[in-house]
Amino acid sequence: MSEHHDKGDGEPPPGTGSPPGPGSPGPGSPPGPSQDLKSVLVTSVLQLEEIDVGLYRGKNYWVPLSRRLFGGQIIGQALVAAAESVAGHLYAHSLHCYFVRAGDPGLPVLYKVDRVRDGRSFCVRSVKAIQHGEPILVLQASFHMDQPSPLQHQFSMPAVPPPEDLLSLEDLIRLVLGKPDLEEKVKRGFNRVLANEVPIEVRPVNPLQFSREVTTEPKRMFWVRARGHIGEGNMKLHGCVAAYISDYSFLGTTLTSYPDIRVKMMASLDHAMWFHNTFRTDEWMLYEVESPWAGGSRGLVQGRLWRRDGVLAASCCQEGLIRLTPSEEKSKL
Repeated sequence: MSEHHDKGDGEPPPGTGSPPGPGSPGPGSPPGPSQDLKSVLVTSVLQLEEIDVGLYRGKNYWVPLSRRLFGGQIIGQALVAAAESVAGHLYAHSLHCYFVRAGDPGLPVLYKVDRVRDGRSFCVRSVKAIQHGEPILVLQASFHMDQPSPLQHQFSMPAVPPPEDLLSLEDLIRLVLGKPDLEEKVKRGFNRVLANEVPIEVRPVNPLQFSREVTTEPKRMFWVRARGHIGEGNMKLHGCVAAYISDYSFLGTTLTSYPDIRVKMMASLDHAMWFHNTFRTDEWMLYEVESPWAGGSRGLVQGRLWRRDGVLAASCCQEGLIRLTPSEEKSKL
């Protein structure tokens, strides 16, 4: 299970004035040297070792403060394993998965691939991610040959400021750390977040939603891209990187309407993704996320990844477990 205790998925404590997360140069700053380097998502995170036919091993890279494996890593690596057995002209158009156990960051993950179906224009793969001899995730992915059609439509991309005009999460944290009245406990927490670098860059459209300083509808948007260079042309790889990105700060959108509650645990239960158009994950994309429902200690989130030119690249959906601290649970009775 992609499990997060308290704020382990990147959500900051309420009222601290800034969200934690990965960073990049501020507005108007030139790209740093890391932009010229190969993305660690390509060189490490999504590199699998083939042990046997249909059996792969993946290593762990970034681990949330919850000390549980990041769900996006398991999804991305499982999709890499599935794509290894698929013909070059077939590309993932959808995936559906369940998180069934918490991942152990101290162990590599094994991925066992089953060939469910091989057709002329579609094929299906089933993947089990395994630790301690038991599955932690079960994923099914479908691959499709590109087939142009006159039937085409999409929603319009929201109008938002460009990423160059927005601060990174890292910059926002540093602004808060400069406040003279900041509690020492909060300061230590933010410094831990800064030291725990994520291999993606994020720039929120409305930083106050990430910091949960204000009460808003459960909707938020942020620009996102992989750190470093990946390049164009390899859509199988970009699809796997997008699967990794899609789980970042996703479920936390359910909390934007409740800025004062304390969360004991957040855990992804399932995750689905649909790929619509070609894209590059090392270029800025807008992640539009909303939560249409929460109840019964669960929350539902939906997301759309937009290319910068307004093309809808992918859609996502997830349900997760949300447990409050005991005092919060009692206050809701």
